[in-house]
Amino acid sequence: MVNDNTPILIGTGLTLQKEKDIDKVKSPLALLTQAADAALADAGGAAKQNIDTVAGIRFVTDSPEGANLPIGRYNNIGLSVARELGLSPNNALVAATGGNSPQMMINELAERISKGTVGTALLVGGEGLGSIMRVLGQGADFSDKPGWNDEIDGPREEIGIEKDGCLPVERRHGLYYPVNYYPIFENALRHHLGRDMSTHMQKLGEMMQPFTEIAAQNPYSWFPVARSAEEISTVTETNRLVGYPYPKYMNSVIRVDQAAAVVLTSVGKAREMGIDEGNWVYLHGCAEANDIWNPLERPELHRSHAMKGMAELALNMAGWSVADIDYFDLYSCFPVAVEVACREMNIAEDDARPFTITGGLPYFGGAGNAYTLLSVAQMAQKLRANPGSKGFCNGNGWFLTKHSLGLYSTQPFEGDWQREAPSVLQGKIDAMDKMSIDETPEGMGTIESYTVSHVAGKPPEGILIGRMEATGHRFCAYMSHEGDHVQELMRQDAIGMRGTLTSADGINTFTPAA
Repeated sequence: MVNDNTPILIGTGLTLQKEKDIDKVKSPLALLTQAADAALADAGGAAKQNIDTVAGIRFVTDSPEGANLPIGRYNNIGLSVARELGLSPNNALVAATGGNSPQMMINELAERISKGTVGTALLVGGEGLGSIMRVLGQGADFSDKPGWNDEIDGPREEIGIEKDGCLPVERRHGLYYPVNYYPIFENALRHHLGRDMSTHMQKLGEMMQPFTEIAAQNPYSWFPVARSAEEISTVTETNRLVGYPYPKYMNSVIRVDQAAAVVLTSVGKAREMGIDEGNWVYLHGCAEANDIWNPLERPELHRSHAMKGMAELALNMAGWSVADIDYFDLYSCFPVAVEVACREMNIAEDDARPFTITGGLPYFGGAGNAYTLLSVAQMAQKLRANPGSKGFCNGNGWFLTKHSLGLYSTQPFEGDWQREAPSVLQGKIDAMDKMSIDETPEGMGTIESYTVSHVAGKPPEGILIGRMEATGHRFCAYMSHEGDHVQELMRQDAIGMRGTLTSADGINTFTPAA
């Protein structure tokens, strides 16, 4: 039996902009409004007249680190979109920064719908950084142009955790940037698997190749180009190194103009509004959790206990197993995010089922905090086209830190829809042992993992994480620039390398032992 208060997704909308003329380019608000209008039209019936709650995913420019940009600032983007569409919601929710936020917000809205505190909700999200940077790059002043900024008064509730993604000592050593931290996770996993770099890179190319092929067929893709495994994994002039061992084609692309929206309600409300049952997509299982917040404190750099626990919870709620899933969309900001998800969620890395339906963040487009909303919207469309099939979408924020998961199907969810309180799993993770950190290391230490950062116009920079030999405490440091030490990190497997740590003015330096 399907209960009237069971939450369902009833409408989806997506939009893409590749306009190069800044006199014609649409604002981020206009992009989201277009996607929201499409989602409401897709839902049909009386959905638009019954929206009582709007929710928005932050643009990158609205995240704490985006505060210095003069355009693309919205204090309550969901409410701004509602105004553009002539809606008058009673509630407006804003998600915290992170790629986990769209699915986290869907989980939150679904729970409120099941409890009757929300009737029908519109969730919007996207990224306009592509056009924003184009406008700023051409010296145009859009700060007062309608739609490029919006400060709006009205209801506003913050959902999720908004705080820095790492410790000050990590930030001082270049580890605030995902392009530096994810390669460190990748090297840690490679070492755990016992692979040499050449073999590992070949495996990564083979894993990511199908992503590009799917992106090439997707009309909403930012880079609709199919590439070979060798092209993806080989460093060339056009596929330059970014954070060793990742070349450009393995990195998420954030300068995109993409948007999506979904409409959620209950089964009972959908019937009242006259929504076609062919539109109904049920959220069969969901969960969310954060790993140990600061990566430097995690005992194992290649693991995600939050992913593992979250998958177990969501699959148990749905009564499914991984073998039941027809379609995956695994968060793919960098290859290691896919690899860790597979390992923690018991998905074979050579599974015949594709790991994406969109094409993934490096190829379809990494729409900032909102990518997973685009993947959920496309998943809903795919499930409608294949009734009874099952879909799996996960999100990831910060540095393999914040995670969310949703399991979807047009097959009805029977019985009482109820998720376990996220605090239960979170309490178990928070109780895990954490590494002690030596912020000013002096003495001998051993490298656990590393990367070499490549920034245009600057010399390569070796960034290391390791343990002090005397205490076992964790450190982070830059590789010494003496001699050829930084280049040596890319000529050999440096995990296990011993060296001397020194600290001065908050910066730690590792010099290899003679």
